[in-house]
Amino acid sequence: RTPFVFLFFFLAKNTYAIMSYTIEEFGTKYTTDYALFFKNADGKYVSPFHDIPLWADEEKGIVNMVCEVPRWTNAKMEINTKDPLNPINQDTKKGKPRFVHNCFPHHGYIWNYGAIPQTWENPDVKDTHTGECGDGDPIDICDLSDSMATIGEIKQVKVLGVLAMIDDGETDWKVIGMDINDPRAENLSDVDDLEKVVRGYLGATVEWFRVYKIPAGKPENKFAFDGEVKDKAFAMDIIRETHEEWKKLSSGDVKHDKISSNGTLTGAAPISDEDAAEIIANQPTSTQPADIPASVSQWHQINLNN
Repeated sequence: RTPFVFLFFFLAKNTYAIMSYTIEEFGTKYTTDYALFFKNADGKYVSPFHDIPLWADEEKGIVNMVCEVPRWTNAKMEINTKDPLNPINQDTKKGKPRFVHNCFPHHGYIWNYGAIPQTWENPDVKDTHTGECGDGDPIDICDLSDSMATIGEIKQVKVLGVLAMIDDGETDWKVIGMDINDPRAENLSDVDDLEKVVRGYLGATVEWFRVYKIPAGKPENKFAFDGEVKDKAFAMDIIRETHEEWKKLSSGDVKHDKISSNGTLTGAAPISDEDAAEIIANQPTSTQPADIPASVSQWHQINLNN
């Protein structure tokens, strides 16, 4: 095996801690065998779901974000919650790598998209706000900064609001925020400030989530609160609630057969260095990325009833 290795140093502004991670890519990007794993500064393999801290600065509402999908790209990469070490893989549909469609005028994902570590939307518990159970994943986050992230990048993002999407009858919260290294972030305190700084971005975000599955033959997504993006205080409560659910999962108080609930640094039975090394040894050799299907670049005109 020959992994592609990238070393990232994530330095947050001002007094925030330096976190360094190495990412290792295996297999062939844009195919079903692609996998991206994380190492920490000590050279230890870690889970992006369980071992990367949730908060960069809780008092200031700044979370760590694991970037899964860079802005303006289409490959639906996501943390694999089922496999040990929780690598980032490309989602599949009917055995094929999944790409989101371009719903005019939106090209691919319209922000850097990812997950907040150490959170979990429990699929066996009804959310008190939506009345629907969680989707079984860490909570999602959209970074509205100007930066172009890379897969596996760890960002520090200021929380500004949250959207309550209902996806196939499951609660799927979407936190809205901005990378603190974007110079505009200092002037943003809450969701209402976004319209002054990035006019139209919130409306486009709600529209994107509403329509992005329609070209694949799915109905438009629905939202709690009539699609209103709730404010920062509400978003912080949702993050803390999902963190509490994660703590139950990590401790073993809550068990779910389809979730790999241990990291190498956390969990009721942490993954040993030997087991982690064996997982990595079984990964396929890295190759150059596969060609993206030509159909992915197609525009789709969406007509809604309202």
